[in-house]
Amino acid sequence: MSRQLRLAVQRNRARRRLREAYRAARDAAPAHAALVVIGRPAVLREPFATLLGQMRQALAAIPGPRLA
Repeated sequence: MSRQLRLAVQRNRARRRLREAYRAARDAAPAHAALVVIGRPAVLREPFATLLGQMRQALAAIPGPRLA
């Protein structure tokens, strides 16, 4: 998690939001890929629906076969 989020409370909240967004969008991810997601301060300001859409878009851009 990026140190751009100075307080531990902010880092933990961003981490929880990103994990939940990944869980909801993992069907768009390639079958076998190692991912590194860097949390930025905007993660805390964006509505979750926007965050979810951005996560799906980012995962869909990674080449490779998808899980069925």
